[in-house]
Amino acid sequence: MAPPLAKAAGPIALVSGVVFAAVDVARLLTADRSLDRIEMMRQTPFIVANALYWVVFIGLVLALVSVYFRLGGRARGLGAVAFCFALVGTLDMAGNMWFDGFAGPWIADVAPGAILAGGSGMLVIGGFSSYVLFAVGWVVFGIAGWRSHMFPVWLGLLFVVAGLLGYNAGLPPYGIPIGLVMAALGWWIIRTGAPATPPRGVTTRPRS
Repeated sequence: MAPPLAKAAGPIALVSGVVFAAVDVARLLTADRSLDRIEMMRQTPFIVANALYWVVFIGLVLALVSVYFRLGGRARGLGAVAFCFALVGTLDMAGNMWFDGFAGPWIADVAPGAILAGGSGMLVIGGFSSYVLFAVGWVVFGIAGWRSHMFPVWLGLLFVVAGLLGYNAGLPPYGIPIGLVMAALGWWIIRTGAPATPPRGVTTRPRS
């Protein structure tokens, strides 16, 4: 019997993807570029949208896990590689977004000069790693996902494009594509009823 997360993979991916994209739209709309950077970071709508962006990363991780539970059995080792790359990259970027959403506003109040000074040392290394790993993770997920027949080629290509754009996912609107593609994957699972595991000894290709 498939675990509950596998059964609900389609709706979870669809809802989490749509909400992820919607929150990034909210970040774009609440970023008042007419203000200087510190003043913009002190605006309540901007603070709330940035904090919510970290929250929706939790949904993105849950969607990824549920999709792997649902479809990973057909992909075997290659699917596991795809899942691990995407999971590591998403968790790394989520940590970056937690800092922006919760530590950033506090720093803007008590030490604005630290923000204006820019990053250096380990802060730069940590930030850069999140951008690279997030992009690489979803690109690998897209390529390995279609090569292993976990999902159709068109979804794999969309994940590759979203992953490349996701290098800048810390800034709106570059997180929107990965949300929309995750939603599309959820829609495909719901529409096709993609089985969690094919019959033993039978190799199946996902329907487009």
